[in-house]
Amino acid sequence: MPESLPEDVADVLGLVLNSDEPIHVPLRRQVPRLRVRSRCTCGCGTAYFDLDADALEPAPTGPGTVVAADVQLFTETGECPGEVLVFARGGYLSWLEVCSWSDDVEVNLSAARRRLQPSS
Repeated sequence: MPESLPEDVADVLGLVLNSDEPIHVPLRRQVPRLRVRSRCTCGCGTAYFDLDADALEPAPTGPGTVVAADVQLFTETGECPGEVLVFARGGYLSWLEVCSWSDDVEVNLSAARRRLQPSS
């Protein structure tokens, strides 16, 4: 059974889907209606979504699966240990993927959330 959208997933989607990008505007409107269908079991934080598409406008991404947003993650030293990808299928949010390229630097949804937060 799908679960409500966890705060960490909602936060990262909010940080990755830029409100200045026209294609991201309808995707951002979908976030409050998302439910998590499943999550990766390795601990990375990747989440797969369910969405009532009939109640929402699709983003103009085309009919297939596309990377709707991608943001590289950087450490304080400038190293890039991974990235966050947001996929859309047929104009609707489909999944959020956390990718790690490092054996030395922790890359998961919590770390991505910290690295994506604007500096105060």
